[in-house]
Amino acid sequence: ENSLQKTSTPFSANSSDAFMSPNTLNLSSFTKLVKRLQQMHPEATRDKIVDALLEVRRNNKGILSGLSINAIVERTSAIL
Repeated sequence: ENSLQKTSTPFSANSSDAFMSPNTLNLSSFTKLVKRLQQMHPEATRDKIVDALLEVRRNNKGILSGLSINAIVERTSAIL
């Protein structure tokens, strides 16, 4: 689907450093997470939100699994 392509682009177009495995955060969760962050931070572009999420992942030893959605939102919001 078109929406699926949009959500997967940031993770496949960049380097392997920006790749997020399907086990880490599935696309449905990712989409919900981005939408939630866009509502909380309307001034932030989608790219800035994705960059902040990638930074949260880097700061958490390269993974997001093990973090609750709320923890991811809080850490991403602190970066934004």
